[in-house]
Amino acid sequence: MADSNGSRSRPASKVSKHAPTPPGGSAVVDPVAVIRSRQYIGALVLAAILGIPISAVAYGFLALVAAIQKLVFTTLPNQIFGSPAPAWWPVPWLVVSGVLTALTIRYLPGPGGHSPAFGFTTGGGPPVPRDLPGIALAALTTLSLGAVLGPEAPLIAIGGGLAALTVHLARKDAPPTALTIMASAGSFAAVSTLLGSPVLGAFLIMEAAGIGGMTLTLVALPGLLASGIGALVFIGLNNWTGFGTFSLALGSVPPAVPPTLASLAWAIVMGLGGALLAWLIRSLALALRPIVHLNRVVVTSLLGLLIGLIAMTYQLISGQSFSQVLFSGQDALPELVNHATDYSLAVLLLLILCKALAYGLSLSAFRGGPVFPSMFVGAALGVAASALPGMNLAAGIGMGIGAMCAAMLRLPLTATLLAVVLMGTDGVLVTPQVVVAVVVAFVITIVLPAPGPKTPEPTDQDQVRSEAKAA
Repeated sequence: MADSNGSRSRPASKVSKHAPTPPGGSAVVDPVAVIRSRQYIGALVLAAILGIPISAVAYGFLALVAAIQKLVFTTLPNQIFGSPAPAWWPVPWLVVSGVLTALTIRYLPGPGGHSPAFGFTTGGGPPVPRDLPGIALAALTTLSLGAVLGPEAPLIAIGGGLAALTVHLARKDAPPTALTIMASAGSFAAVSTLLGSPVLGAFLIMEAAGIGGMTLTLVALPGLLASGIGALVFIGLNNWTGFGTFSLALGSVPPAVPPTLASLAWAIVMGLGGALLAWLIRSLALALRPIVHLNRVVVTSLLGLLIGLIAMTYQLISGQSFSQVLFSGQDALPELVNHATDYSLAVLLLLILCKALAYGLSLSAFRGGPVFPSMFVGAALGVAASALPGMNLAAGIGMGIGAMCAAMLRLPLTATLLAVVLMGTDGVLVTPQVVVAVVVAFVITIVLPAPGPKTPEPTDQDQVRSEAKAA
């Protein structure tokens, strides 16, 4: 289940071969009896144990990405120029990112993970072991050299794949249900604090997978336990290494005011605007995918070049750093919120345009997750709209984040939680506006025609195989 970078499917199975089967043919399982069983208690213990190494691997991956980013975009230009990097500096690095990512997808086993152009998806079982190096390397070359994607999807896939591999090595005849539960626990542990709370990461995975009912009960407990253990490991490694927390937090949050009829009306407009912008971003990404498959290395390199030129243009026109356009937006989001009043409307609109274009280009060919760029674009929309009559900054940011996440991820409950929890104690006051913006954005997204080519597109695995044959 926990494969947001989907790979080979695994057959579904019943939780217990002794469960009674009604005339309709589906097994009736008592979750209380399963939870009381010795096997399930063992699964809880194993989930807690697996949470430690998997969260350590996730922390190490994030630390490596941060170290390469700092070396390439801060240390090197300071040593060469004696000052912050010039506007053109990211251009060659984005080309390198395109070359390395394309080569990884093209030559390593698997498609380098699920294409983020299709949104945040799960299902199909955890990645097979031979695909894990390609997933990790494609994400590393994407995230560390400036493409506009986040780390959550590859971490979920890596965590799920490592957990499933461990179970398989320990017991080769492990039933598919055990693999699913342990893979879910591994995914939970890998993103335990990435979104600011273990609960948010767990909720994201469960809603994306459509888990409910009895399955939710059985999968959630080991997953939440592994996620809690993973959060402790993240905190401990940060205190020991000092590399960073790698957890989303705004720091200083603008004070919220009680909702008004005017702000609720603007929430409808924000939901509509977020849905339309998200549709344009996904349309761009999906329209470019067939072109990428014609010559992955050349086209992905050219897309990297375009992303770098967009970031360079933003810095030259606005005087702000190109880093606001590049990367996932996780580190730039607190700065945007804390200094929201320092941006003119023209600069904010330019930032939204450049970030959205770079985001759409990155979705088409690179590997990563869609969550953090959606949050950044939504926050920028909210800051830009905060000067409207009857609006305030806190409500604008919350509505923008909720609307963009609902439209890009198509996960309305997760989108609401992301916006409300991120606002901290003021999140309660902005909840009504956020809910309205999320509902409107989600409904409009469903009503709009599906973006991209009208004909069914082959899977990423099939595309990589066809590229290999053509070469």
